[in-house]
Amino acid sequence: MSTKSWRIIGLMSGTSLDGVDLVFVQFNLQNNLFDFEIKASETVSYSKLWEKKLRNAFNASKIEVEGLNFEYGQLLGELINGFITKNNCTNIDFIASHGHTIFHKPNEGYTLQIGDGQTICNITNHKVVCDFRTQDVAFGGQGAPLVPIGDKLLFSEYEFCLNLGGFANISFEKNNQRIAFDICPVNIVLNHFSNLLGFPFDAEGKLASEGTLNENLLFELNEMDYFKKPIPKSLGFEFIKENVFPIINKYQISIKDILKTYVAHSTQQIANCLDNKTISKVLVTGGGAFNTYLIKELKLLTKTTIIIPDNKVVNFKEAMIFAFLGLLRSENKVNCLSSVTGAKYDHSSGKIFLKRQ
Repeated sequence: MSTKSWRIIGLMSGTSLDGVDLVFVQFNLQNNLFDFEIKASETVSYSKLWEKKLRNAFNASKIEVEGLNFEYGQLLGELINGFITKNNCTNIDFIASHGHTIFHKPNEGYTLQIGDGQTICNITNHKVVCDFRTQDVAFGGQGAPLVPIGDKLLFSEYEFCLNLGGFANISFEKNNQRIAFDICPVNIVLNHFSNLLGFPFDAEGKLASEGTLNENLLFELNEMDYFKKPIPKSLGFEFIKENVFPIINKYQISIKDILKTYVAHSTQQIANCLDNKTISKVLVTGGGAFNTYLIKELKLLTKTTIIIPDNKVVNFKEAMIFAFLGLLRSENKVNCLSSVTGAKYDHSSGKIFLKRQ
């Protein structure tokens, strides 16, 4: 029986600004079932200059953001070329890029991921698929989360797929439909306060584990309106700036106390979203999977079985699934699910940029 294969480079930049995740992945399709093999993977950290540019872009002018879109596209193109050379990536079908999110306010009708696709295409001389979110927002959807189509087709053996990145998000099947949504901010907040102590992140949750829980702060965080909203729903940095930081900054407590209380808040919100059945398996990926203190606290709150896969899948699942979204777009197959985003209908999203002839 024939097998169809694609070899794709996928890349993803998360809101926590850890860097750019790159994967070279082969997808195979046989008997209408997909499988994958990650052949090469790497995270390239941002320079201090780029981290500052991306962090400050939220407050930049329209003209500055437009310029940054092309400049960031150049950076991604150069990173991809270096990745291809370093890992001897051959027979590449195309590149699929998520870009970096600057704005995300779908309820107001807009979202923006920078990293100009034509610039990446021109530098790498490969076809590029990118800009996966804007069409969904135009169709009335949240433009997020987009990973659940990959959860559905590539990780169907798990009842829940939980990603602990800048934001925690979850996806699962309910009434023969894929349901998914952003739960709460996680690493983007934990990293911010760890930075104030001179650490890029709270390794294994050690700082948080040494803090003291502040019940009043925990109560206020848990009472935020977002947690009462129905799905579909999604989060952006705006939510943190306008809601999370103002609540935390009211409290004159130590950074370690903030970290411990925020871990308690995020694990409680995550546990609220899990079906508390012992037979349920939860696949946990994203940088938060390495936060052993957070995972320990989550396990205390749920009867579900927490499964952390190998490091490649933990670190590169999102970049790999954006490669998969590009595959579906290139084949004109559905890659955005209305049951997830709230769009008017399922659709195939993403812009395609063709290489020079």
